[in-house]
Amino acid sequence: MKYILSLDQGTTSSRAIIFDENQNIVSTGQREFTQHFPKEGWVEHNPEEILSSQYSAINEALSESGINPLDIVAVGITNQRETTVIWDKNTGKPIYNAIVWQCRRTAPYIERLEKQGLCEKIQQKTGLIPDAYYSATKIRWILDNVDGANERAKNGELLFGTIDSWLVWNLTNGTVHCTDRTNASRTMLFNIDSCDWDDELLEIFDIPKAVLPQIKCSGDYYGNAKICGEQIPIYSVVGDQQAALFGQCCFKEGMAKNTYGTGCFLLMNTGENRRQSKSGLVNSVAAGLKDEAVQYILEGSVFIGGAVIQWLRDEMRFFSSSRDAEYLAKKVGDTGGVYFVPAFTGLGAPYWDMYARGAILGLTRGTKREHIIRAAQESIAYQSADLFSAMECDYGDKIKSLNVDGGACRDEFLMQFQSDILDRKLIKPSRIESTALGAAYLAGLSCGLWESKDELNKMRRIEREYLPDMTQEKRSMLIKEWHKAVSRSQDWITK
Repeated sequence: MKYILSLDQGTTSSRAIIFDENQNIVSTGQREFTQHFPKEGWVEHNPEEILSSQYSAINEALSESGINPLDIVAVGITNQRETTVIWDKNTGKPIYNAIVWQCRRTAPYIERLEKQGLCEKIQQKTGLIPDAYYSATKIRWILDNVDGANERAKNGELLFGTIDSWLVWNLTNGTVHCTDRTNASRTMLFNIDSCDWDDELLEIFDIPKAVLPQIKCSGDYYGNAKICGEQIPIYSVVGDQQAALFGQCCFKEGMAKNTYGTGCFLLMNTGENRRQSKSGLVNSVAAGLKDEAVQYILEGSVFIGGAVIQWLRDEMRFFSSSRDAEYLAKKVGDTGGVYFVPAFTGLGAPYWDMYARGAILGLTRGTKREHIIRAAQESIAYQSADLFSAMECDYGDKIKSLNVDGGACRDEFLMQFQSDILDRKLIKPSRIESTALGAAYLAGLSCGLWESKDELNKMRRIEREYLPDMTQEKRSMLIKEWHKAVSRSQDWITK
């Protein structure tokens, strides 16, 4: 039996999953790491803690599996995208904490781009709507705010990477500085048509090209990782959401998936045609194998998805375990007119409001804890429905069904409500670890463990389908009230 080691480095934890050649999970290791909030709207991670947590997860997975590391034929890496690390080329030490994709500190940089009339050009080149979400302004902030960093970057002494590059560089003992197209396409420095770094964009953000990693296909050879004293080839690197799309076998145009994690991410494969969004969505590059034609995606992001449940657990102490949210939400028949807009870090697509903030509306003297919990659960589905509507508008056709994955899709209440609000069938695979599975698929195809995408499709198993069970009248009323609540949360912070 041969195995794939998939490293899934996420926003709140690092995981390692070992898959066998039949796509079965042999073992799993997971380690949470610290979330840092130094100022309001700022989010940071310690890159060295991320690395340590990933190694711990690897050791746990290997120990639990009992397999010989030499039977692992490939490593696949998938990661939280946009999160930015800059480190010293010689010492390997980060010069500042990783600035996380959720962080809003660079919003003023985006305002300046708007005033300079550069946003349309950036969107045309990158497929992205300029926002503090992406890596470019995070790089600029570190270079501007760490003593000597700007000069050192120009002298070629510093390296930039999203988390995939940071992991690869360390796993290969500082010999490989690479990223893949999916991660590069989320930096706001990548030309989505030429599939390379764009000199004009680098000039706009004043970022030296010397700090940037080499760009490769997602399914490609990235050097050897030293694991348990053995050299194991890394055969894939892919951003988490494109990994999930690949893991859901959305290989053809028109196929879509939604991942329910810390945030929610709706992606559709648009084939070899790049479709410019008119509805607040963005274009990125899909995961692909070496020598394949480039495929594109439409994507919409919900910044706060499952994170709203974590907030109710950790900050509000409404329950002690996230799993209790479903039970408590079901204790009431509806929200009692309460709507929860979890715009803690602004609103993503299709609103793109950096200055929106969280709001709980419709409270009365009769509002209970359970009403607020249910409203938080429903907010995840409402935000995803906004993305879904925008995507159908851009695609120009109806999306017949939606593939779902991520930890929160275990929540049957949430999945049924999502189906009801979308008025579409939801398809939940038996293996909901689609992100890690996508990285494993790419690595396995690259090293020859599996022969083709058709082989992967035939091995796919569906656990459950959710069908809509709500009247159109009720659906329309709920969505109308949701949009009213969103309007109250928008433009809250004074610019």
